[in-house]
Amino acid sequence: MAGVITASEPSWIAPFSGISPRAFGKLVTVLRREGADAVRKGRPWSLPLEDRALLVTAYWRTNLTMRPLQPRKRFAKDAVLIVDGTLVPTRDHTIAERSKNYRYSTNHQVVIDADTQLVVVVGRPLAGNRNDCKAWEESGAKAAVGKTLTIADGGYPGTGLVIPHRRKRGQSELPAWKEEHNKSHKQVRARMKTWKILRDCRLKGDGVHHAMLGIARMHNLALVG
Repeated sequence: MAGVITASEPSWIAPFSGISPRAFGKLVTVLRREGADAVRKGRPWSLPLEDRALLVTAYWRTNLTMRPLQPRKRFAKDAVLIVDGTLVPTRDHTIAERSKNYRYSTNHQVVIDADTQLVVVVGRPLAGNRNDCKAWEESGAKAAVGKTLTIADGGYPGTGLVIPHRRKRGQSELPAWKEEHNKSHKQVRARMKTWKILRDCRLKGDGVHHAMLGIARMHNLALVG
């Protein structure tokens, strides 16, 4: 049908999905291996799996309307992870609350590998007014990370995570070695800023979590593709 995006035209894949044709091919292979193209009872799909995958990735990328990523059990001994709380504006007010961005949002604890920048954990969504200290544990991200060295911003005091040094009351400046630590900390955490958050999620219930998992998978495929 003319005017319908199709994966049969490789030049359409990157603009609509945001990932290379090669990475998209890997995604389709994973979907097919997981049984996404199996014959089932009922009305058959009118589009091939490749086109359906392209439509879904385009939807997640643009959010026009409206598994894959599993927490790792083990990390290398010298691994360094980065966690950051990501606020996703969410239409379903039964799972969202007003947050510091003044919108109804959900809080997602996203953890990446500092070396590869791959997303390794996406915590379960919590209400947007939940602070990162509590969300870190309640979302399941803490359990998924275990004792692996993890750095975070100043919003995680008392969690055991590596956070920047702060001046004590009456202290005009930090010692040089602490300033150097903070500089290094900031440079590593800057890698987290490559993570693109959703701007307005219209999915309900677990939909926002599945969307985050799907986007994280595409992010990873784009990096390794």
